[in-house]
Amino acid sequence: MKFYKVVLAAFLGTLIALLINFFVKFGFFTAMVAGLSKSDKETSTVVKPNSVLYMKLNYDIEDRTTDNPFNGLDFNTMETVETTGLNDILRNIEHAKNDPNIKGIYMELSSIPTSTATLQEIRTKLLEFKESGKFIMCYGESFSQSAYYVASIADKIILNPEGVIDIHGMASQIMFYKHLFEKLDIEMQIVRGPNNRFKSAVEPYFLDKMSDANREQMEKLLGTVWGEILQGISEKRNISVEQLNQIADNLELMTDAQKALEYGLVDQLCYKDQVLDELRSLTGSAKKVNAINNANYAKSYKAKNFSKNEVAVIYASGQIFDGKGPDNDIYSENLSKVIRQAREDESVKAVVLRVNSPGGSAVASAIIGRELDLTKQVKPVIVSMGNYAASGGYWISAKGDYIFADPTTLTGSIGVFGTFPNMKGFLNKKVGLTFDVVKTNENADFGSLAEPLTPFQYAKLQENVVKTYEQFTQRVAEGRGLRQSYVDSIGQGRVWAGADAIELGLVDQLGDLEDAIAFAVQKVNLGDDYKVVELPKAKDFFTRMMESMNKNDEIEAALKQRLGVYYTYYQGLENLYKNTGIQARMPFDLVIE
Repeated sequence: MKFYKVVLAAFLGTLIALLINFFVKFGFFTAMVAGLSKSDKETSTVVKPNSVLYMKLNYDIEDRTTDNPFNGLDFNTMETVETTGLNDILRNIEHAKNDPNIKGIYMELSSIPTSTATLQEIRTKLLEFKESGKFIMCYGESFSQSAYYVASIADKIILNPEGVIDIHGMASQIMFYKHLFEKLDIEMQIVRGPNNRFKSAVEPYFLDKMSDANREQMEKLLGTVWGEILQGISEKRNISVEQLNQIADNLELMTDAQKALEYGLVDQLCYKDQVLDELRSLTGSAKKVNAINNANYAKSYKAKNFSKNEVAVIYASGQIFDGKGPDNDIYSENLSKVIRQAREDESVKAVVLRVNSPGGSAVASAIIGRELDLTKQVKPVIVSMGNYAASGGYWISAKGDYIFADPTTLTGSIGVFGTFPNMKGFLNKKVGLTFDVVKTNENADFGSLAEPLTPFQYAKLQENVVKTYEQFTQRVAEGRGLRQSYVDSIGQGRVWAGADAIELGLVDQLGDLEDAIAFAVQKVNLGDDYKVVELPKAKDFFTRMMESMNKNDEIEAALKQRLGVYYTYYQGLENLYKNTGIQARMPFDLVIE
């Protein structure tokens, strides 16, 4: 009986904590601009006159706002942090342009731990906002280079007198496991086709540094991404690319805020209270500034659209796995069902597939690709590629009627590999476990972790990898109207930035999700008579709560919050056991800093 009481108490405690988080997060109070008066904090979805849209993008921005009760919860402080998705951020900026109650946008930026492609979409939308004549002001105690890239479009950039701007260039660091495996007596058996010299996802398992091919592709990729950032800053702050590179090489802005002012990278050095004084002046507020954040502003204007014509935006975000699973990754059964429903729904006139994936299971990618092919036969399928559309992510994109990508979208990685760990040495020598087997057929124990692959088994896997790569390049060739031999020459596992991919024929146009939606609307001649529906449909709070409890999302969220930029390294270790078998996946867990 005592055991059941303990279990019941634990369950009720968890439930109460979740409910408290729900009430805190979803409307009973909203953390606003630090330093504003208590009356400045929006507690409803009503936008007061002379307000500013407040943006603090200090989190990894996902493509879509979710209702996960653990999203935005800082497990260190047990306080909520805003985690509005890119979809609502872009809609907010668009709506604020014509909202008479919004006088301008105020951003507090320090570090934005998200990919460059997402930042480009936000930055482009902010540039459109400026056409309205309303102001954009940005303040930072310090600026990372990603935060400064976004800030550079502001009418006024204000830096704290004690702050710095961390412009140092871009680097990618890859973690290698070769010597770790040697110490643990683990052999990672790797199967690669003959035409996968850039497919370097498996290199960390048997090398201790980058191959020449990997270094070549990384230098090209980083050069393109960094070039986009430099050009954007140069145009808006009237400083040459050469001078920006010199600043980065010499870390000139790491010690002296005054230098940032002298170079024209900021407009003013002052403290937060002085910034608030200026905001009061800009909004005509005598004592207070009315500020509303992204989460609340998104709730203030969502009107019902009764059009019978729908453009379905289907989100394909995360790694690609077989079967069913939670929403934070792509599972073949889950996504196939959503695509099939959109295809069979007569009100859906066009599909926009939003891809943000480094790839994964080759079989799952093929299953999803099949559903998209069938859909394309009855209605247009337009692809919008976000941060990643690599390997399996590009597999499902390749046959779209038209493909949009951001200039820094990681694109391509057309290649296949297989990983099969042999744990015999580790289990026998390090742990002390031995195994024996009885089998009915020669290869009945195929896939055992306790025995290495036989030459025959390895040859069969190699045959499978070669066949899958052939299918991959053929799919791309058919979808893009290219020769298969040409696809192979630009494939071989190589990752390209979107700006380079368009020249290679892998992408049709540089543009964001809104561009893709506009193209789909035009494709089916809907004019203004349409509404956008986002799929898969958001699950209700209690469903997500139970999934979070069952899937340990709270632990994952805590790790992500705690590890920050180093979370990717944890994912790399996690992928050692997740991503076995035949994979169409990006060549590494890419960390660009």
